[in-house]
Amino acid sequence: MIGEKLAREEGINILIDSIDRDPEFRITTSLVIANQSSAADLVKALTPVDKIPANKIMKTLEFTQRKWGENLKVSFQEVMRSLESPGGEALVSGFRLVGNPQQAEKLDNLQQSAPEATLRASGIAVFKNGKLIDWLYNSPARGSVWILDKIQGTDINVDWKGKKEALAYQTVRQKTDVSVKMIKGKPYASVHTRVEGDLGEVEVPVDTRQPAVIKKMEKAAGKEIKKELQTAIKQAQTDKVDIFGFGEALERTRPNQWEKLKSEWDDVYFPKLDVDVTVEAYIRRTGLRNKSFLSSVKEKQH
Repeated sequence: MIGEKLAREEGINILIDSIDRDPEFRITTSLVIANQSSAADLVKALTPVDKIPANKIMKTLEFTQRKWGENLKVSFQEVMRSLESPGGEALVSGFRLVGNPQQAEKLDNLQQSAPEATLRASGIAVFKNGKLIDWLYNSPARGSVWILDKIQGTDINVDWKGKKEALAYQTVRQKTDVSVKMIKGKPYASVHTRVEGDLGEVEVPVDTRQPAVIKKMEKAAGKEIKKELQTAIKQAQTDKVDIFGFGEALERTRPNQWEKLKSEWDDVYFPKLDVDVTVEAYIRRTGLRNKSFLSSVKEKQH
């Protein structure tokens, strides 16, 4: 656990170097950043179920990455590898203490079903040259994890028949590929995602027995996912941090061109990089019901 103040002001390079040298420390250990809290407050917090704060953090990270996709579990080793990349960019999950820090240290906090203080996964810290420069939340966070092909599962809310977030598309498996090529001396990137999922919550009458209806839903889900990926890319370009490894992809395929661009990649080329995003979304199952309950009720009432 590293405090936000240290990560912003001094950076984590020196700390990582000292830990890497320590023969008693495993570099496969997970790393997290204290979000709007000190590291001391978080490691002292007592929470129900998991009395050891470190266990609470580890389990929460694994669950949120598997179910929501807005966080990712990373080790010291992975962060070191990212910081050694050409731009020195890295992503690390954040944790926040919600409630009173003084109450979090007391044994009474363990004896309440709704504790006055608890630990919560909160955002993804963006590092450049070893220093924390920004936080990603919600769509930019999930979109970033998606492009990195590290998303394990999530729910996408889809508008349907004029109702906001009427459908819940639950992803089951997904694969994202990133490539960069040069056209007339200019770099172009492409992100392609293929997603398979199930239809979860439905808040409007719909008959999913019709193939045409499923096709429209798939198209709507793909549109929502594409929007999140584009939001994540725009945020990274604003911060001038190539967290997606577009530069590394170019280096692998066009090493000679990369040598000419790498010195100005983060400041000149990446912020203006054209990125083509394509999403293929498929609905494989619709749960235990093909025709929605709401659709049946509507027919009976007419």
